Amino acid sequence: MSTLTRVGIVDDHTLFREGLREILEACSDLRVVGEAGDSGGAVALVREERPDVIMLDIEIPGDDVLDTVGKIRTSSPDTKIIVLSMYDGPQLLRRLLSAGIRGYLLKSVHSEEVISAIRSVVNDPERLVLAVSRDSMAQIHAPTQNILTDKERQVLELAAQALSNQQIARHLGLTEATVKRHLRNVFVKLGAVSRIDAVNRAVAASLISIRQDPGALPKSFG
Repeated sequence: MSTLTRVGIVDDHTLFREGLREILEACSDLRVVGEAGDSGGAVALVREERPDVIMLDIEIPGDDVLDTVGKIRTSSPDTKIIVLSMYDGPQLLRRLLSAGIRGYLLKSVHSEEVISAIRSVVNDPERLVLAVSRDSMAQIHAPTQNILTDKERQVLELAAQALSNQQIARHLGLTEATVKRHLRNVFVKLGAVSRIDAVNRAVAASLISIRQDPGALPKSFG
């Protein structure tokens, strides 16, 4: 007789939670013991139910995913955390792995891969389960200085000078939507949650240099 694995689901989309619950509970060895839609609910769920595995969406409302992972591990050290995401930014993945997650799955994976991941992290204490793109896996092992494109570095350097998206677009001859896309890519790659966070991480990793303009206004990051 197989051991029952208790699973918690955290995602702010009810329909996704219901679909995942249906998939998991179709397996005789898996049981969903609770659901939550934000970071606070995730921590409360873990404290109350102490599930074997928690499926944690990366973009739930509330605390940053890294803070949520830390609180979950503090509340229930034996709970294995599998992060679900729409994208596979290598820098954030690195930080999440360092924080102690046991799996990282793109939401585009098949249901069989989700089930297999849960069983793997429960049955093998040393197993990490990653379902990400080849490009992301390559970037995880790539030198840090190669993770941003030239255009992303240019956009971030101008953002560090407190230029608005509109000003950056005008300066680089881009559309404002393109600037926003570049910034989002930067956030994903660096695991950043804001402009100032992205700038600080990029400077610390020597990815960008900030040119000081004596006549510039004080920096303000939004």
